[in-house]
Amino acid sequence: MDGLLAIFFLKGIGVGLLIAIPVGPVGVLCVRRTIFEGRLFGFMSGLGAASADTVFGIIAGFGLTVIRDWLLGWQAELRAAGGLFLLWIGIAGWRRRAVATARPARSANDLFGAYLTTFALTISNPVTILSFIGIFAALGFSGHEATLPRAAMLVAGVLSGSLLWWAGLSLGAGLFRERFTERHLLWINRGSGLILTVSGLLLLASLAFENGGWLVNFSPR
Repeated sequence: MDGLLAIFFLKGIGVGLLIAIPVGPVGVLCVRRTIFEGRLFGFMSGLGAASADTVFGIIAGFGLTVIRDWLLGWQAELRAAGGLFLLWIGIAGWRRRAVATARPARSANDLFGAYLTTFALTISNPVTILSFIGIFAALGFSGHEATLPRAAMLVAGVLSGSLLWWAGLSLGAGLFRERFTERHLLWINRGSGLILTVSGLLLLASLAFENGGWLVNFSPR
């Protein structure tokens, strides 16, 4: 058995954390859902983002160039969809009346919806695949080192690292939930809604400016 497999798994955990930790719209959305809908709802949202990162890791690690090129070929359309979605959830969140009442029970469909929306939002930024390729190469995953078992361990590590971050984020945000007054919830609601709305506008603006040569590489992450 390859003695370096465990090392590649640990490297993958580091990559998963590195990709997941930067706080962007997806992170804001997960924290918002945790505060207003509960820890499980927030964690399922994080799981969606982790799953999308794992898909990117699989494409990069196993050299699935056909899928990579297809996603990159549709990146403008995917980013536009991500920007519109951010606008929708941001405006809807801003209009929501935040009150400190007991959270309703969530069905399996609600939880799956939370998972699916963050998966779709994260997958709408296929340029992340290039980040994975660069990071994997920097970690020594290239040439004769790029074997299938090591790729599998890297990807498993990416999923584990990403899940660690989202589990910690949802748990941490949930711990503060009971300390918030109705006034606090109102400002959290408005602040997070504004961030998501502005993020959607910036993403759409970056697409609009590309045709004029003003490329703004804004990510929905």
